[in-house]
Amino acid sequence: MKKLELFFENEEGKTVKHTLDKPVYPVDVEAVEAAMDEIISQNAFTSTGGDLVVKKSARVVETTIEDIELDV
Repeated sequence: MKKLELFFENEEGKTVKHTLDKPVYPVDVEAVEAAMDEIISQNAFTSTGGDLVVKKSARVVETTIEDIELDV
């Protein structure tokens, strides 16, 4: 499963991460940057350290899950 992780800096200078499941892949960098700018300008999310004020980075994380069948 792929996830898009967006990293912002809040008013206290701490990093805040927001994760989105199942992003469109390949990722459109310009669209991600525009969305992050919009999140900041609309003050869409807050954190315990205050409003999000700066976009820091973004990344796609892929997790592989393998079930193990147990004798139950």
